[in-house]
Amino acid sequence: MVKDRIINSSISFAKAEIRYNTYREQLVKTLLITLERRHHVLSTREGFKDVTFIANHYSPRPLWDYLHSHHAIYDRWVHDCLGINPVDVTLLYTGADIDNLAVRSETNNDLTVCCLVTAGARGNVQRAGVDIAGAPRVGYQEDIDPGTVNIILLCSRALSDGAMARAIISTTEAKTAAFQDLMIKSTYTPQNQATGTGTDNTIIIGGEGIALDSSGGHTKLGELISKVTRKAVIEALVKQDNMDLSAYSTLKE
Repeated sequence: MVKDRIINSSISFAKAEIRYNTYREQLVKTLLITLERRHHVLSTREGFKDVTFIANHYSPRPLWDYLHSHHAIYDRWVHDCLGINPVDVTLLYTGADIDNLAVRSETNNDLTVCCLVTAGARGNVQRAGVDIAGAPRVGYQEDIDPGTVNIILLCSRALSDGAMARAIISTTEAKTAAFQDLMIKSTYTPQNQATGTGTDNTIIIGGEGIALDSSGGHTKLGELISKVTRKAVIEALVKQDNMDLSAYSTLKE
């Protein structure tokens, strides 16, 4: 068994690690973030939830056909394997390898934002507002893994519900900027610039102290969120999809 490893999240109240386990003889991996106390978070998969744990779970391609028809069984197994009650965790799933995780942080005075991203963009990349649900993928090969961008964003300061909701916009815009910077095209309409994949998800976690009530682009918080997310998404895509950044010499940090 591969040994679990600790990840530096740069956020004092959160401990991050990657756990490795085996399911049906396949290596599965979970990014697990343990919070010092219960926090109010926002997940695009589960909505607002009060939790002590945040998780992003990876299962490899050989399991996918099985999981499509046994997801409830597998979901229970993941929680049991982690030793966590479902009410205490918000969980994401991905086909992007957790070992290709990107971790970035940005700080301004007493405000720190950390972004942890897994990402792949080779199989189900879309242009929002243009591509049609269920449309065939142009030139798609079965051995190409579908993509997913999972973003976990931690802020050192507490956030109002509105600030968490607005942070979803800031992270999404930054993700799309990363796709534009890397010139990623839609797999459904390859003449078009992609904006994301059809399975992307985001979790926002606020921290301590008096809650910040805005995270838009004209705020310092919004600026940090956008910067850190863009950098982390680019790094994760480069790692997962083996991109050669020398082709993007004008790409700026």
